[in-house]
Amino acid sequence: MERTAGGASAPPSRTPGRPPGRAVAGTRPGGRRDRRGPGRSTPSGPARPQRQDKPHYWFAERLLAVLSGQRPVHWMLGHTMGVAYEQLVRLAPGAPLRPGERVMPVVRHCGEFRPGPGVIEAFARINAGERVHAMAFRLEQGPDDRRWRCSAVELGDDRAAAP
Repeated sequence: MERTAGGASAPPSRTPGRPPGRAVAGTRPGGRRDRRGPGRSTPSGPARPQRQDKPHYWFAERLLAVLSGQRPVHWMLGHTMGVAYEQLVRLAPGAPLRPGERVMPVVRHCGEFRPGPGVIEAFARINAGERVHAMAFRLEQGPDDRRWRCSAVELGDDRAAAP
């Protein structure tokens, strides 16, 4: 240890195991030439909001999981209102969006229309291999807790609309 003017110990001027004259380069791995540090990346395109931040995408993914048989209906219990939950109970046993042979259904696109404050009417395009399915649902925001809940679900083949 080197001594400073006040008599306190200071770290050695070079790191043990490194050749003299070579500075410690922070967190950059050896051989790395770019100046970016951890957590800093170059933007790869226009900034787009993440799907998870949009309630209609979040609900589309959850409804797909239930209607494809990947999750049980009660998984949506706290996220649906009475009529929508009953629609899911009727639909889920048939798993209308069940995965085909080695092809899992995925939400390809989800759009929204806001007819008023606290209401979203959404649609989702579901791809399962060569097949494309349509799903529509309505979300309503609770006045007290401001949480979104699904209040209606319909599939393109009208199986959800039957009472």
